[in-house]
Amino acid sequence: MKYVFQLTAAIVIAIIAASCDQTIPKKKVVDAPPGKAFNTMQLQPRQISGNVQLPGVMQAYEFVQLFPKISGFVKNVYADRGTVVKQGQLLILLEAPEIEQQVASAKLKYAHAQAAYLTSRDRYQRLLATSRTPGTVASFDLEAAASTMRGDSSLAQGEYASYKAMETMKDYLRVVAPFDGVVTERNVHPGALAGPGAQNAKPMLVLQQVSKLRLEVQVPEQYAEQVKDGDHITFKTNALPGQEFTGAISRTGQSLSSNYRSEAIEIDVDNKGLKFKPGMYAEVTLPTSGNANAFVVPKAAIVTTTERRYVITLFGDDNAARFVDVAEGNQLKDSVEVFGALQTGTVVVTNPSYTVKDGAVIGNR
Repeated sequence: MKYVFQLTAAIVIAIIAASCDQTIPKKKVVDAPPGKAFNTMQLQPRQISGNVQLPGVMQAYEFVQLFPKISGFVKNVYADRGTVVKQGQLLILLEAPEIEQQVASAKLKYAHAQAAYLTSRDRYQRLLATSRTPGTVASFDLEAAASTMRGDSSLAQGEYASYKAMETMKDYLRVVAPFDGVVTERNVHPGALAGPGAQNAKPMLVLQQVSKLRLEVQVPEQYAEQVKDGDHITFKTNALPGQEFTGAISRTGQSLSSNYRSEAIEIDVDNKGLKFKPGMYAEVTLPTSGNANAFVVPKAAIVTTTERRYVITLFGDDNAARFVDVAEGNQLKDSVEVFGALQTGTVVVTNPSYTVKDGAVIGNR
């Protein structure tokens, strides 16, 4: 009987041990492929400073499309495509007979009002002088003369303002250059009717300042905080092969484009020799300072899939793998800045394999 009890107890213990073995699965150890060991590195804060090449486009420093302020017929055009003009130079002369008539009419109304004012003022002054003799002029007549004089004065000032407004309208018949530049487009000829408000109307002239240009560059979001006003840059153009030019960042947009997630910066380019033309493309080299909060890993340490971009870190005494999503920053040769839930001293696999699963134990390293 004792023998049967011992045998039964042994069987029960064996069954319990087997069930415990099944409820506590062992971690799968992933070894590196044959002939290759997993390499690791410890992260230390580091940044990559260097250069980034971006496309840019030359633009006129000042650009204007000239439209007529009022309706009129083109009488003369004094500039054509390619004409170099100075500020204030007459470019187009319009004619509008009705404007001339309105100016003349306004001038006559002002002259009539001014004459009435002078008459009422003279009458008031005479009554005022006479009133110094007691009993000669009634106080009511003196006050009435003063009121008439003030009314005529206001009327004359109003007519003068109308006259000057019409003269200003007449000045709009003269289209002058708002700045020094070159006429790059002409769309009108003598005899044409020009006027404001026409849909899809082309400008009469297009004027651009080309002695000084703006080189505009769209800087991607990841580099936007690394470029500052005054940073020196270099650029090349396809039109002038083999030549490199220098400049400095003159201004930054201080905002990101919602379409391209980039910040516009501008470099002022002296173009007195007219080497460059608006619309030219340039290859711009910008200095980048890197990010002080970045870690640097080999490019091969980043695993990229259709769903995510991550590095494989190791933690614990058994070297369990943990996937950490990262974003990339500056790059230099085979190294790249990474940002994510990483800390100084974190161990990262520098030659990961797609066969490694999150939580697996890394062996053979």
